[in-house]
Amino acid sequence: MNRYEEKIARMLAGQDDRTDFILADAKDSDMAAGISATGLRRDLRQGHSRFRTRREYVDVIHGILQQDIVDIMLTSASILETLIAEDGFAGTRIQSAIRANDTTDLWRGRGGSYQSQKSVPFRSASLKKAQTSLGLYSMTFNGDAAQDSFALEEFARFREEAGESRFSYFLEVFNPNEGRIAQADRGFYLNDMIVRCLAGLRREERPVFLKVPFNGADALSELCAFDPSVIVGIMGGSSGTTRDCLELIHQAQCCGARAALFGRKIVDADDPLLLIEAMRSVTDGALSAKEATHLYHEKLGAQGVPPLREADLDSVVTEAVLLEHAA
Repeated sequence: MNRYEEKIARMLAGQDDRTDFILADAKDSDMAAGISATGLRRDLRQGHSRFRTRREYVDVIHGILQQDIVDIMLTSASILETLIAEDGFAGTRIQSAIRANDTTDLWRGRGGSYQSQKSVPFRSASLKKAQTSLGLYSMTFNGDAAQDSFALEEFARFREEAGESRFSYFLEVFNPNEGRIAQADRGFYLNDMIVRCLAGLRREERPVFLKVPFNGADALSELCAFDPSVIVGIMGGSSGTTRDCLELIHQAQCCGARAALFGRKIVDADDPLLLIEAMRSVTDGALSAKEATHLYHEKLGAQGVPPLREADLDSVVTEAVLLEHAA
């Protein structure tokens, strides 16, 4: 068993502790943003930057795999094919996973506006041809009966196919993106829709765990406490400061979350490997979010890596949803 499988087994048996917190690196955003998904390759000394090439992006993933700290590496099916061909997972205890669907509200083509339109269910990847047994399925509820029921019908089709292919999945549920649901209600609306969605499923049909946005401590605590057999994880959102990243993990863990799947926060970091080290130090309880941010900058300095933000600025919590409980 790899680390992910061992941690899930302990969680389901009620035997997990804080060191079993699951960290996943979401390197699947090429299915959303295309070229701009790879993140910027900065040359601060020369004062310019450009997007990483696919080869550079894959090389970054290889480095994270060899570091062997994250528990899941989530990629597109095409990136996973390359990693497997290059023995990227050899010698690691990391679980591979693919994005199993790519609904239209994920699409981020430069100049496009898909993210503000109705979320249309869509799948590029084939489960029958998948080179892994785990994937991410995503949905967006908007309070539109016709659209939301259509999304649930497609989810049911996916579950049938997943069962036939012995493919397990974790379920990502995004915040509403059309404006029908008031922002103040989003967290609790999401909780109700997730529980309503899962209520009709037998245990064998359910996701292994959830991936949800952090809509504040009250909403996340409610969801985590409602049914401890449901493992709740959080998504990262925008890049933000290093302190934002580490504070988000800390607060989510305090609310009962047991997993975090971060994409942009890792890919846009000054040093992704050092950020992952800092994330693990926070989830293990070794350092506070503030302490881990300062240590991160000390290590950047020791390696001669110029930071995008100076340590004092990078230690500030800037995400409004985190400010109330930031230490």
